[in-house]
Amino acid sequence: MFPSIRTVIFLAALGWPLGAMAGPTVYIPLGAGNQVIAVDAATHRITARYEGVENPHGLVVTPDGEYLVAGSLSETPAPAGASHESPTSSLYLIHPAHGHVMLTIPVAGWTHHQAITPDGRHVISTHTARGDISVLDMTTDQIVRRIATGPAPNYTLITREGDRAYVSNSGDGTVTEIDLATWKPVRSLEGGPGPEHMVFSADEQTIFVTNPRAGTVSAVSVDTGKVAGTYEIGPNVHGLDMGDDGRTLFVTSQQAETLTAVDTASGEMRSVVLAPAPYHLNTIPGTGTVYVSSSREPVIRVIDQQSLELIATIELPAGEGHQMAVVAQ
Repeated sequence: MFPSIRTVIFLAALGWPLGAMAGPTVYIPLGAGNQVIAVDAATHRITARYEGVENPHGLVVTPDGEYLVAGSLSETPAPAGASHESPTSSLYLIHPAHGHVMLTIPVAGWTHHQAITPDGRHVISTHTARGDISVLDMTTDQIVRRIATGPAPNYTLITREGDRAYVSNSGDGTVTEIDLATWKPVRSLEGGPGPEHMVFSADEQTIFVTNPRAGTVSAVSVDTGKVAGTYEIGPNVHGLDMGDDGRTLFVTSQQAETLTAVDTASGEMRSVVLAPAPYHLNTIPGTGTVYVSSSREPVIRVIDQQSLELIATIELPAGEGHQMAVVAQ
């Protein structure tokens, strides 16, 4: 993916060489900041801003890096008697190379998180207040399906093969498995108490799930559908991702104000204080770093995966960082 003309002008004005934009690009929705930003992971500097996005929380990028799809936490009340599928919120299609929102797509219900199929064809959005997910067809820019999952669906994982999706339902402690060939729910897995964010193990045989109120991460066996193990992290667990080594989980606890690295092979845990209120996080593949936002300050802290030392701090223009999306250069 190439930088936009706006980005090139911005870099030139700062006196940066264009070759400096060599690392992965990290896209970050800023929630109350009403924008999405792009960050160069080689320099940890903001390279572009995309405005006109109302309260973005969930975010995905197409596999080719050409488009972003952001969901919104904002919702307009539906008129009395309106159907369940009456649009009350929006998805935003952003074209980074052109530097703007290309299209606003109506959707029923505010969106918590997004996931995209490996072929870039479909974007799944969780609608927590409605108990279902929507499916956006990127070839038509239309919502083509609504699928009931369970109470308060929060987060979606899609397998590398693109044949299955897993949706955490924080309202009843389950994870719904969906066959993407038929778009039908086929199984209900355990998710631990109040499951939210999820990430696969390297072999996709285990789903690691945050349980915020319990302060734990559950390890769910895909084969049996049962919780096979639990990691005690700290109150109000939130962010979760897998490290570059494929075995280390990174987890935030907002209330304990810690970032914890969990060796899933040995069970060993290392923690570092990261105040205030460490929130969403993403490991940035190939860089050995973790980007960690705060729910109380407009910052992203860049942490070394091995040492857990602070490498850099990215000052955000507004808001707070939510579900990030990464594109390798």
